[in-house]
Amino acid sequence: MAPDRNLTFRPLTTADVDEEFIGWYDNRDGHLDGYSGRQSPFDAVTFRKQLVDGRAEGTVFYYLLMSDGKKIGHVRIGPVDLVNRTSDLVCMIGDRSFLGKGLAAAGIRLLTKHAFEVHGIRRLHGGMLVTNVASIKAYTKAGWEIEGVFKDFYWRDGRGVDRVCVCCLPQ
Repeated sequence: MAPDRNLTFRPLTTADVDEEFIGWYDNRDGHLDGYSGRQSPFDAVTFRKQLVDGRAEGTVFYYLLMSDGKKIGHVRIGPVDLVNRTSDLVCMIGDRSFLGKGLAAAGIRLLTKHAFEVHGIRRLHGGMLVTNVASIKAYTKAGWEIEGVFKDFYWRDGRGVDRVCVCCLPQ
């Protein structure tokens, strides 16, 4: 079975930010260690506000990823630079039982196409800790390219960690 055969997405709503969704941000297992460079704690109220405000401003769009109708993660397109038509694209598989199945790459591939076709983005980019090998593999498997490395960009455990920068242009 192709990993993206049953993968779908739809705009994320504030109602989707429920206990299950909030639980994805519990990092007791270390899953999120490489997800955010800021390491700020998850705040559902702030997240819901960013969700609503970003969509209203046309600069941030969140999409819920589903496999066979089950919520498994989300993708953020944004913040969108409206002048240059560029944007970050971030994917998170929150339901740990779906990790390692190629669904992050499939979600990135689906939402990359969506960003170009629906949001008029002309260039997507992102960055992750060099230690987040699964994320690097997901983006490159989805057709993105590594365009550079920022040395000592992140500060982790008293030492600098490199940032791998990836990008994608419409094909």
